[in-house]
Amino acid sequence: MVKTSVTLCGIELSNPVIPASGTFGFGYEFAELYDINCLGTFSFKGTTREPRFGNPTPRIAECTAGMINAVGLQNPGVERVIAEELPRLKKVFHKPVMANVSGFSVEDYAHTCALLDREEQVGWLEVNVSCPNVHGGGMSFGTEPKAAAEVTRAVKAVTKKPVIIKLSPNVTDIAFIAGACEDAGADGISLINTLLGMRIDLKKGRPVIANTMGGFSGPAIFPVALRMVYQVSKAVRVPVIGMGGISSAEDAIEMMMAGATAVEIGAANLVDPYASKKIVEALPAAMEKYGISDLNDIIGKAH
Repeated sequence: MVKTSVTLCGIELSNPVIPASGTFGFGYEFAELYDINCLGTFSFKGTTREPRFGNPTPRIAECTAGMINAVGLQNPGVERVIAEELPRLKKVFHKPVMANVSGFSVEDYAHTCALLDREEQVGWLEVNVSCPNVHGGGMSFGTEPKAAAEVTRAVKAVTKKPVIIKLSPNVTDIAFIAGACEDAGADGISLINTLLGMRIDLKKGRPVIANTMGGFSGPAIFPVALRMVYQVSKAVRVPVIGMGGISSAEDAIEMMMAGATAVEIGAANLVDPYASKKIVEALPAAMEKYGISDLNDIIGKAH
């Protein structure tokens, strides 16, 4: 019998598989397809202080081995998430959930996190300082160490639950930024968010996406994500969540060997709504294939 459980910032997960924010809604839609309690946990839809309609359409473009999205953090706002989404989720998911938070000022982050921190169902706060889709926010915080640290300190000052900072890959030295977040009190780091990409419609001669550029995700970015998780996990002492192009149990194991304590599954959920479930189910056999009896033994093995 293999051991798939891991501990993330003091909270035990039955397995390290976590659907990524923006690809799993608020969970209850997927609960209509299968029992989502088989997951370690999941990171719910990126939540902001005020409601957001998101970017204009079209905001999805297909790519070789991936996709580009510029949804723009469409969400009902934190107050409605707490009043409406979390009660619906509680009926179908009986584990701590990861709350994903975005903002356009340090005050936005602190306000939203303080409200979600009070919710019993929320286990971790995943603070997204890296979204490349929204003009005037997100990316600007995550690309500069001092700004990322400022957000981290502000959130830590108003919360008691573990704070995990989600980083952008669109930087020159991601390990340095991760270190700044750790020094500011981050309990964990998650990476990578999407790379910045675009497509051009050859018939129209203009960008496919109305926002011109968007977040590139999918299997094509896996080697980049793996490299960055490796670098960051060597640079910090706090747990790292690895994501970016993971689509199989073998990918998850590889990411953990690079240094991840847990992994997030993103674009694969949009291709196959059962993707995360299939990875959970395939994990024990993959572990046995590679002689792994306990996932904790392989975290950072490649170091």
